[in-house]
Amino acid sequence: MNIQIYCLKKSFDVQKAERWFKERRIPYQLVDLKRAKLGLRELQNIAAKVGLRALVDDASDAYKKSVIPHLSGEQAIVEALLADPRLLKTPIVRNGREAAVGYQPDVWAAWESQQKK
Repeated sequence: MNIQIYCLKKSFDVQKAERWFKERRIPYQLVDLKRAKLGLRELQNIAAKVGLRALVDDASDAYKKSVIPHLSGEQAIVEALLADPRLLKTPIVRNGREAAVGYQPDVWAAWESQQKK
């Protein structure tokens, strides 16, 4: 498994995700979105797996102050997410071409079982 965990800060869900992978001795790479922002192609690949709206953290203060609630076009939402990573819901966990947003242990367990086959 090639796990990457994208996060902005060590939130509770990010800590739980890290713990989940550590307990199973699955190596992962933690990517700080403040230092290494998502690129367009990477964001599009993740959005293709989970849906663009699933990537938007509608509970964040940045979302409440942003224009995203008033946008309807996907391209405008993508541009807003690229411009301000605080609008992304984290953790974003990638395993190669697969992706999950938020704390998703069931999805990660499925990845693990597929890896063992």
